Amino acid sequence: MSDQQISIKDKVKEEFVKCATDPVYFMKKYYMIQHPQRGRMLFNLYPFQEKVLRLFQANKFSVINKSRQLGISTLVSAYSLWLMLFQRDKNVLVIATTQSTAKNMVTKVRFAYQNLPSWLKIPASEDNRLSLRLNNGSQIKAVSAAGDAARSEAVTLLVIDEAAFIDRIEEIFTSAQQTLATGGGAIALSTPNGVGNWFHQTYTKAQKKENSFLPISLPWTVHPERNQTWRDQQDKDLGVRSAAQECDCDFVTSGNTVIPPDVLNWYEENTLQEPIERRGLDKGYWIWEYPDPRKFYTIVADVARGDGADFSAFQVFEMETITQVAEYKSQPGTREYAQILLSAAMEYNNALLVVENASIGWDVVQSVVESGYNNVHYSYRTEIGMDFQKYLDKYQASNSALVPGFSTTSRTKPLVIAKMRDLVENKFVTIKSLRLIEELRVFIWKNDSGAAMNGYNDDLVMSFAIGMYLRDTSLRYKTEADSLLRNSLNNFTKTDSGFDLYNANSAFNNNPWQMNIPGPNGQETQDLRWLL
Repeated sequence: MSDQQISIKDKVKEEFVKCATDPVYFMKKYYMIQHPQRGRMLFNLYPFQEKVLRLFQANKFSVINKSRQLGISTLVSAYSLWLMLFQRDKNVLVIATTQSTAKNMVTKVRFAYQNLPSWLKIPASEDNRLSLRLNNGSQIKAVSAAGDAARSEAVTLLVIDEAAFIDRIEEIFTSAQQTLATGGGAIALSTPNGVGNWFHQTYTKAQKKENSFLPISLPWTVHPERNQTWRDQQDKDLGVRSAAQECDCDFVTSGNTVIPPDVLNWYEENTLQEPIERRGLDKGYWIWEYPDPRKFYTIVADVARGDGADFSAFQVFEMETITQVAEYKSQPGTREYAQILLSAAMEYNNALLVVENASIGWDVVQSVVESGYNNVHYSYRTEIGMDFQKYLDKYQASNSALVPGFSTTSRTKPLVIAKMRDLVENKFVTIKSLRLIEELRVFIWKNDSGAAMNGYNDDLVMSFAIGMYLRDTSLRYKTEADSLLRNSLNNFTKTDSGFDLYNANSAFNNNPWQMNIPGPNGQETQDLRWLL
């Protein structure tokens, strides 16, 4: 062997050692990428990318809240290939919202692998769109998000791409725990998508050191080629809300919540109040205003399905001003819940009682009807599912057009959600409950309608939304009629000769519905609320 050959061999060995011991050196010198504007080029890391890479090396678990187009997915792909080349039996699993999205990271790894110098390449036993397996036992594979996506894998590094947008990601991570517990690690990266989801919870817990993850925040300002002019243009191109999600790492402003976060912030700052009383063994019944005999109230109830995860909830509204005056959230049995509703309805001036009648809710409706309470909301029979017809016929003639309760169906639910959003965004309603605001923060658009994020409840939201819908549809006419009648009654007063019309403020006692009127035994006090 010639001296030149020995020299080349030593040079290759030296270069191999440098690559194996320093991933930054390997990436800058040998990791080829396809830049969207500059084409094929070496991955020349920015200083912030180098820092993030060192954090990967020092911490097994990382959760990255990032701005768009920072090259972090490329960095993770380069780190994955470095692990595969220089260590045996490393299994990298990439999970994303879809198989196509997960495949993008594998594509980056395959492209870089194909462009390596021959002396760095380890022969591949498997090389296709979704996976790359090397003869040293290391591999990378892409899968779509599913509850068992990582269950059967002996994972060395779990990469969760766009983690904030994956439904039921908590199930995937839980299923991966057994393999990760043997020494594996995880990198979860995403732009934010509102609050309450797994990515948000994991990141905020990491900030509090309540889990094993290292929190890494990468807003748009870390990129050396971006300035305020670029950021201002993002507002124009994407809109303020989307730009906050894509650029600012802002959990609160981002997301697909039905009610915009800034609107919820306004209510939290301006209308929320501590209850003046909390009732019940679990203090689940919150009261802000006691009943006023001059006002008309409506109680709207949502009934838990009985699986232990949901709560029965109701809202009490003063309907003329659309003010929340009381709220209930707990887990009673259906018959007990019916009695709680009836008690609250009678306390609030025989309030109109609206009970959502789907599924187990019908058991509560039955109890209310059997009690003889005479101020129950009815819906058209055509709006309720056929599954309940056999129950309805026990309490009504089969040809009756109306059924007790409110029917939330695929037709009515979008209308209910849209009406709630309209009234809340325009600040026509007074919300006093922090519990309700917290549910609204995780109430998101799903399939053109609203629903709670996975792992959260929307019981208070749905009872609230139905109340808003009824207030602005069928109940609006009754409310207007009641208001006219009150105004008329407020003009009646007593004179020596009987009744007269003039300013009501001088006419009534402390209770405006009580009047001193002539009777067979002289002046008598009578309650005029029967006129309503």
